[in-house]
Amino acid sequence: MHDDESLTLDPAAAAPERAAGPADATRAPAPADRPTLPVPWVRRLVVVALILAAVNLRPAVTSLGPLLKEVRDDLGMSGTMAGLLTSVPAACFALFGFTAPRLARRFGPGAVVCAGMAAIAGGLLLRPLAGNTAVFLGTSALALAGIAVSNVLMPVMVKRYFPDRVGTVTGVYSMALSLGTAVAAAVTVPLTDALGGSWRWGLGVWAGLAAVAVVPWLPLIRDRSGQRPATRTRTVRDQAATPSASPSASVPAPAHGEHGRISRSRTARMLACYFGLQSTAAYVTMGWMPQVFRDAGLSADKAGLLLALTMVLGVPLSFVLPPLAARMGSQGPIVVTLAVFQLAGFAGLWAAPAAAPWLWALLLGFANCAFPLVLTMIGMRARSGAGVVRLSAFAQSSGYLISIPGPILVGTLNQVSGGWGLPMALMIALVVPQALCGVLAGRNRHIEDEL
Repeated sequence: MHDDESLTLDPAAAAPERAAGPADATRAPAPADRPTLPVPWVRRLVVVALILAAVNLRPAVTSLGPLLKEVRDDLGMSGTMAGLLTSVPAACFALFGFTAPRLARRFGPGAVVCAGMAAIAGGLLLRPLAGNTAVFLGTSALALAGIAVSNVLMPVMVKRYFPDRVGTVTGVYSMALSLGTAVAAAVTVPLTDALGGSWRWGLGVWAGLAAVAVVPWLPLIRDRSGQRPATRTRTVRDQAATPSASPSASVPAPAHGEHGRISRSRTARMLACYFGLQSTAAYVTMGWMPQVFRDAGLSADKAGLLLALTMVLGVPLSFVLPPLAARMGSQGPIVVTLAVFQLAGFAGLWAAPAAAPWLWALLLGFANCAFPLVLTMIGMRARSGAGVVRLSAFAQSSGYLISIPGPILVGTLNQVSGGWGLPMALMIALVVPQALCGVLAGRNRHIEDEL
C-alpha cells in the first residue's frame, strides 16, 4: 500500500470532503457532503459489536503470560525464542495492519473486522493443538492477524458511526479492551487448574469468547451507514474513456486527508514512535512481568492476579481518559504523567520485585493507559475519516514494527545475565524517548496541514 493511495472506504460512493479551490476553504459543507448518520438501532449494534471485539483483542496475549513457563517447558523454548514469542503480536500487528485499509476499502470495515474476529477464534482454537514451537507460532499468528486488522479499524468504525462522540466511544471500547485483558490474565491459571492442569485447555478456552464476538458483526458486513451519499464524481479512468470531457469537470480533487505521503507529517511520525514505544512497554509487561514475579518467588496464581491488576486498571481509566484528552488542546501533560508512573513501576521491578509487587503492578497499570490515549490522539490528529484511516494504519503498523525488538531483547538479556536487572534498566531508559514523542504527538495539530 502506498502512502498516497486513496483510502476512501466505500468505492461505490466516494465524494470529496473538500474542494480543491481556495474559495471553498471557508465555505460550510453542503448537506449532500455530510455523512449519512446511521439509524439509532445500527449505532446501538455497533456499540455492542465494538465492545465484544475489544474484549477479544488481548486474551490471546495475556492468557499466555501466566502460563509461559509451562508452554516453554513443554515445547522446549529458549529465552530468546520466548522473547520472539512475546514479539509475535507486534510483528503481526505491523504486517497485517498495513493491509487493513486496503481490505476495508474493498470489502468495508465491518466485513474486515468480522473476518478478524473469525480469525481470532480459529487461531485460538488451533493453538493448543500445537506439538512444537513452529506450529504454536503459526497458529498464534493467525489469531494475531485478526487482532491486527481489527486494531487498525476500530478507530475508523468509531469515527464513521460516532463522529460527534469520538472520545466517549473510544473510552467505552478501550474499557472493554482492558476488561478482556484483565480477565484473561486473572482467570487463565484457575481455568487451567479446573480443566485438568494442562496449559492447552487453559489457552484454548478463549476461542469460545472470540466466536461469540463474530455474531454482532454479521449484520454490519454490508452496512454503509455513516458514509457520504452516493454522489460519485467521475474518476481519471472515466475521463480516459470519454476524452472529450473537460478535465476540470471530470477529475475530482482528492479528499482532504487523501493526498501526500503521510510519512511527511511530523505529527504522524511522532504518533508512530509514541505508539511503538508504549507498545514495547505494554508487551514487555504482559509477556514478562508474570515471569519476573515468579522468578522472585511468587506463585503462578499470584503472578496472574498481579498482571490482572495491571490490566484491570484500564477499565475505569480508559473510560475517563479519552474524553478528558479529547477536551484538552494538548495531551502532553497526560503523556508526562503516565511516563512517571511507568518509570516508577519498572524501577520497582528492577530494584525489588517481591518487596511491593502490588504497587509495581498498580503503577504499570496506570502507565498502560498510554494505549487508549494514543488511540484518542489518532482520532484527533486528522480532520477527516479518510485521514483517520491513513493515520491509524500508519501509526499502528509503523509503531508495532518499532516495538518488535523490545520483548526479544528483554528475553535475551534475561538469558545472558541470568536476572532481570538489565532488562528492566532497558525499559527504564526507554521511558524518556517515549515521553518526548508523546508530547510532540499530543500538540494541537492535524496531519492534513503537514502534507
